[in-house]
Amino acid sequence: MSPPWVGSRRWLTLLTARPPVILPWASACRRRGVDPIASTIRRPSPPRSAMTASPLQRWIGLSLELGKARLSALVVVTTLAGYLMAARPLPGWGHLLATLLGTALCAFGANGFNQVLERDRDALMVRTRERPLPAGRVGVRAAAVWSGAVVLAGAGLLLALVNAAAAALALGTVLLYVLVYTPLKPRSTLNTLAGAICGAIPPLIGWSAVTGGVFGGDQGGGWWLALLLFVWQVPHFLSLAWLYRDDYRRAGFKMLPLQDPRGDRTFRFLMLYAWVLLPLGLLATFMGLTGAVFAVGSLLLGGAWLWLGVRCYRDRSSLNARRVFLGSVVYLPLVLGLMVADRAPPRAEPAEAAAVAVDTPLSGSV
Repeated sequence: MSPPWVGSRRWLTLLTARPPVILPWASACRRRGVDPIASTIRRPSPPRSAMTASPLQRWIGLSLELGKARLSALVVVTTLAGYLMAARPLPGWGHLLATLLGTALCAFGANGFNQVLERDRDALMVRTRERPLPAGRVGVRAAAVWSGAVVLAGAGLLLALVNAAAAALALGTVLLYVLVYTPLKPRSTLNTLAGAICGAIPPLIGWSAVTGGVFGGDQGGGWWLALLLFVWQVPHFLSLAWLYRDDYRRAGFKMLPLQDPRGDRTFRFLMLYAWVLLPLGLLATFMGLTGAVFAVGSLLLGGAWLWLGVRCYRDRSSLNARRVFLGSVVYLPLVLGLMVADRAPPRAEPAEAAAVAVDTPLSGSV
């Protein structure tokens, strides 16, 4: 004979009649209009790692998610590229570490504010609904306070141990990202260009950390790097927006692919900016920033990425769009690494070049 609870809900009566701890729980569920049985089924147990993690580990994990660690890592890499291209010779390791750490903290804080402002829209997107705020793992006020504290710490570190120019550029990027780019996303497709401007500034932070500024004198290299990052980001963003256009539509963001169902304008712009990368690589050699190896290498890498874009224009499948996106992820670190490896030798004598480095407590040639 089957047990009495099979095929019925009499087991709930048995449970609520025995341990007194269960009865208040069942009564509370009924008062809220919640089925006690369904409430037990719909709540999966948290993963073992979450159950065993210490408060410090959970805090670190939330911080990495709020700060979008992978995106912030890209900011640090491009800052490092600008720093290394400007350094003649390389200032002290402490100075470099302070530059990268301060920039990373500002990037973390900007991303945190972005998630605070977009929490309701993130909850509508499959790609972002498990972020800390829409998932309810952190409160809005706590996330906002954390973001502000991290930005202040990063800007303060840059001001105290690097220089005022780097701190001003980092803080300006945060304001542009939070007050211009983020509010523009649900209002205009120009948000892509605004985001590209934000992403173009980190190389200038690295450059100014060494030179003390980005205006006057021989500062063309910093602006060339910023232009490279700006141009690279447009195809990168457009391919991503094409892949997740349904998600962006649900969240109400204004992306070009949503106004271009066939993808004509989207992939025309994508190929246009990919084309611009080809002469841009040659320009670095003509400016004396790099050697001939970089000129040839950047042409080959840019040509390969452009070929992916042409294929995607002809066949606008998600697979081809993903290839363009992944191609952008491969292209940038290879180009930056080749650029640093083939950078032109300093024009000045070592003693004169050392004087260019910013004199800070952490300076010291290595």
